[in-house]
Amino acid sequence: MTTFPVTPNADHVLVASPNPVVRQQVLDKFFPKARRVEQASGGAEALGHLEKGFWHVLFLDRHLPDLDADELQQTVRDRYPAVEVVLLDHEASAPTLLSEANPSSICPTEWQSTHDPITGVHDESQGSDGNQNILGERNERAVFASRASTPCPNLPGMIGDSAAMQAVYRQANLVARRDTTVLITGPTGSGKELVARALHELSPRAARTLAVVNCAAIPETLLEAELFGYSRGAFTGALQSYGGRIQAAHLGTLFLDEIGDMPLSLQPKLLRFLEQKELQRLGSSQVVRVDARVVAATNADLLALVGQGKFREDLYYRLSAFPLAIPPLANRPDDVVQLAQYFLEKFSGSAPTAVLSQGASALLRAQRWPGNVRELQNVIERALILADGEPAIYPEHLMLGE
Repeated sequence: MTTFPVTPNADHVLVASPNPVVRQQVLDKFFPKARRVEQASGGAEALGHLEKGFWHVLFLDRHLPDLDADELQQTVRDRYPAVEVVLLDHEASAPTLLSEANPSSICPTEWQSTHDPITGVHDESQGSDGNQNILGERNERAVFASRASTPCPNLPGMIGDSAAMQAVYRQANLVARRDTTVLITGPTGSGKELVARALHELSPRAARTLAVVNCAAIPETLLEAELFGYSRGAFTGALQSYGGRIQAAHLGTLFLDEIGDMPLSLQPKLLRFLEQKELQRLGSSQVVRVDARVVAATNADLLALVGQGKFREDLYYRLSAFPLAIPPLANRPDDVVQLAQYFLEKFSGSAPTAVLSQGASALLRAQRWPGNVRELQNVIERALILADGEPAIYPEHLMLGE
């Protein structure tokens, strides 16, 4: 008898599979009395459910339509370590995933069969005492742990090899090649736009346009026209039609920076585009279909804005199909010196690049950096000016805030 690797009181259950029959079979046969169950047709949708609440177990189909299941499994274990992940190994054309097991003999803790209907693996190592886990479960964990510890290439334009940034690189590389909507969060100056540009550059849409819209920089009265375009004569001064930034991103990527500042009046129109991939220009009844991947970024707490009635809840969940959090510089001290040296090379130009003294390096690492990478860049630029050609940067050259 094989022990099921999920706690018997796993009453918050999430099943992710493109096959609705498989999803229902898992729930009906293993957790018919679970207090909370949800189904997801893909990996991005599953991540959305995980973001919204606590789960005991995630059943994850290996044949997902949008994300690689093995990489997604590691992502879930990194970000939600309390969630037990069980892989479902079957062909999409074979919805009878659990048919080999006797339904009456299956319970949330164990089932009777040397052929595992969940993993599809014949467990030859199974002991008669019933204390062995699913074959390969421990080996799988070791493989995934090894993969997680393997350095991931930095994103284009990004500096820093700390563990915090490695997690960002790994998740970004995972989702970059998909069309999944990404919500990048992080404090001002942490590099959210660099991540958004990297997602575009690493995607199959890289040869197409990356259309950037800063929702905080455009007046509310002009933002709708800038995003959705307008027809000739739609308003005074509209002497010719304009396609808008969304249409400019057709077959490419639309980056909505500072999405938390989008006026509430425009949010339903953006939500419609995200759901239907179509829009209407101002002054026109014609529906235009646009194939654009959407990446949004904010330094605001969107859930807090939802609670305050300043941001639509449905739009938040639509945007956060794949949330990607950028850590503040204070949480990545190992990257500070590496970033500082990069900025020294950048600002030195054709002159010999100065180096950081040990004292300067220690001082930089000890700072809290409320302005994040942008603040560090300014500090290094000022230090070069104050050093006035000296071969090294010393603590007295660093003009640091409190």
